[in-house]
Amino acid sequence: MASSSCIITIDGPAGTGKSTVARLLADRLGMDCLDTGSLYRAVSVLALETGTDPEDGPALATLARDVDLRFDWTQDPPAMYIGDRDVSSRIRDLDVSSVVSPVARQPELRSVLNEVQRTVAKRRPRLVTEGRDQGSVVFPDADVRFFLDAEEEIRTQRRSLQMARRGDKVDDDAIRTDIRRRDEIDRSRATAPLVQPEGSILVDSTHLTLEEVVDCMADHVERIMHTTQGES
Repeated sequence: MASSSCIITIDGPAGTGKSTVARLLADRLGMDCLDTGSLYRAVSVLALETGTDPEDGPALATLARDVDLRFDWTQDPPAMYIGDRDVSSRIRDLDVSSVVSPVARQPELRSVLNEVQRTVAKRRPRLVTEGRDQGSVVFPDADVRFFLDAEEEIRTQRRSLQMARRGDKVDDDAIRTDIRRRDEIDRSRATAPLVQPEGSILVDSTHLTLEEVVDCMADHVERIMHTTQGES
């Protein structure tokens, strides 16, 4: 892709593999990758450590403003830091997963982190960014917008495998319950609920391999960008 700037968004529910797909797609296209969920998970870590109520939006927003939430772009994938502390592994623990949805639905915090994400995009304008509201709220004018989905049981299996590969204890029932609960919270929250953005491209990965998902998305991007550049 020759374009000097391009924003690609990937939205979808928990456990669809958005982070992995976004990273591989970014590698394929020679772009940077932003895992926005890491930001909310980092704030969730802070909430757990400070005893902050995950429903207290103003307090969470203050936590996010008072620390340096940053990515180390020299690592692949970029590592999530709170100040000088690498929390890339900590943010994937189940206790963090158990509070990240209520944390993420707080409008005061979302406002703070939306600006963090937009700042990243200004500094790294060739970006694949994934989350729950990237194409619907944060980057509604993105060049290409995807919605990645999969059946609940497949998402449970994939999350279990991800945890097992990290050496974490795996409890399929707990993971399934967590995914189901997060789906309900994400889709019903008043601020920026999880929806398929109008005009976005639905990719159902239930019966697709990881490589097939990335191939599908890359084909869409190349076609859309070729058409757009041809019109300009």
